[in-house]
Amino acid sequence: MAKLPILEFPDERLRTKAAPVETVDDEVRQLVDDMLETMYDAPGIGLAASQVDAHRRVIVIDVSDDQSAPLVLINPEYTPLDDEREPMQEGCLSIPEYYAEVPRALRVGLKALGRDGQPYELEAEGLLAHCIQHEYDHLEGVLFVDYLSPLKRDRVMKKMQKRHRAAQPA
Repeated sequence: MAKLPILEFPDERLRTKAAPVETVDDEVRQLVDDMLETMYDAPGIGLAASQVDAHRRVIVIDVSDDQSAPLVLINPEYTPLDDEREPMQEGCLSIPEYYAEVPRALRVGLKALGRDGQPYELEAEGLLAHCIQHEYDHLEGVLFVDYLSPLKRDRVMKKMQKRHRAAQPA
């Protein structure tokens, strides 16, 4: 397994819409394993392939307290199960050290392929439902800051640009 570099906002590659996975093969399974290692190391609770510059419809999630419940979503599709939405504070590995309240569906139904390529379905609520929607957005080229006002989004962009300039060698 290998830890992958995570793209950071405002990198335009984060705006790329991910392509469906045609076949779950060893290459896809290796990507999943590398993404899990990267997510746990970051540390985070979700990671979309788009965030590691692999623009395929692959997501890994683990909302457990002890990193014991990894969930693999290949070619995921979700549907809100009711009209109720709730704001929850979100962060993102591609936008480090920034958090904002984002309203999302409280409950979702999910269809996806697992690491083995077998289809499965589940219903999710709370943090897992929010995480599924957040990571799915990445596959569509959408970031959680897109739900903020233009003024707040601009502030985040300037903060991230300053962070990147400070990280550049002199």
